[in-house]
Amino acid sequence: MPHLTSTKPGTAGTDLRTGLGVPGFAHPLVAPAEWAELTRPGTPVHWAALNVSDGPGSRPDPHCLQAAARLRTAGVRVLGRLDATYGASPFGEVISEAHRYLDWYRVDGFLLDRCPTERTALPEIRRMITTLRALRDDAHIVLGHGTHPYPGYAEHADQLVTFSGPWSDYRWSQVAEWTADYPPDRFCHFVHGVPLGHLEEALRVARWQGAATIWFTDRTDGDGRADPWETMPGYWDEIVSRIGTGVSE
Repeated sequence: MPHLTSTKPGTAGTDLRTGLGVPGFAHPLVAPAEWAELTRPGTPVHWAALNVSDGPGSRPDPHCLQAAARLRTAGVRVLGRLDATYGASPFGEVISEAHRYLDWYRVDGFLLDRCPTERTALPEIRRMITTLRALRDDAHIVLGHGTHPYPGYAEHADQLVTFSGPWSDYRWSQVAEWTADYPPDRFCHFVHGVPLGHLEEALRVARWQGAATIWFTDRTDGDGRADPWETMPGYWDEIVSRIGTGVSE
């Protein structure tokens, strides 16, 4: 069973409200209902990532402009999705895309997806984060590692995605001990292939492991051929109801 081997007061197991982090729906033209649902009053969304065309695109997209505006009006933080390609993306290219997200979509921060995890890559990611905050000093920065990185990354970002993968792995996963030094609002878990019958268990795992921002879906990656995050989970109303009223222990 997943467990936190070292717990400090005020971290895992607190009463912090769990909320949703949306790693990236399909384009608003393709998935208008999904984007509209995020603005429904009472929906516990911490943030939603906007990915226009593997980045901000080459010109402002009217459908994405409208979706971003509606989210901001509803009080939902909008993040621009940037691809770090595990450290291979050129620094200048990433910053250029960040500029376009800010200029066109007025994003509140960035999801730096496919972020490297190694200690040796930290100086370049730190440089990138520093530059992003220079563009917008209150930018909310999420590092999309997908697994536990070198602990030093936690000192430079607002949140880390420390799990991204299938339920078959998540239900038996263990959290790194160093995460107990930070509150749950510093960590995100994205899990696909979660059956409705295991939704409550998945929510409890997130709380036990100290992650306050989650995205659980019954969609699967089709053995790597599909993006499970592009559409809403089939139990959308159920998960909104459970999170909106707090997760029972």
